[in-house]
Amino acid sequence: MNKSESKYFNTAKKMDKALISLLEEKSFEYITVSEICKRAEVNRSTFYLHYENTVDLLNETARFLLDDFAAYFNVDVENITNKFKENSLDELNFISDEYLHPYLSYIKENRIAFSTVLLHLVSFGFNEIFQRLYDNIFNPILERYNYPDTDRKYAMMFYLNGITAIVTEWLKDGCEKTIEEVSQIIYGCIFGRENNSI
Repeated sequence: MNKSESKYFNTAKKMDKALISLLEEKSFEYITVSEICKRAEVNRSTFYLHYENTVDLLNETARFLLDDFAAYFNVDVENITNKFKENSLDELNFISDEYLHPYLSYIKENRIAFSTVLLHLVSFGFNEIFQRLYDNIFNPILERYNYPDTDRKYAMMFYLNGITAIVTEWLKDGCEKTIEEVSQIIYGCIFGRENNSI
């Protein structure tokens, strides 16, 4: 990364963090460019050099959160990919404390920003994210289970939308339930209440 790229990245990161900080105080609709610039300690011309409007910044902030989440989650992608090919079918389970707890912890720590993101999933390009999840995780797993090609996207959307709905309700309740309690709800919905102890 050269010096100008680094400067651009650092300025963008400051504005992402400024928006996240402001979201803890008010709804996105009421946040102005001036407030973002003041919080990020940049001028308006710098803002418009990077973004067309606040929605454009919000899109980037969603990507910033996901990148930050990936670093927080600390998943060995190569190891997971090998898991799809080498492990037994019983071991291809990503609904476990190992994967679910970091996911829920990160969402809880960034609940204000995630609440806003979940209200605007299509605007934030989450269709592209779902497609990457499908291509890199769900499709290889469902292939190992010999799940019909024509039905795989339906199964993935049912699974993802179900977890998203639970997380959305949890966020609406101010994350009052513990991560362990929410995990148990997810396990119960996926595996059935009788088999929800993971």
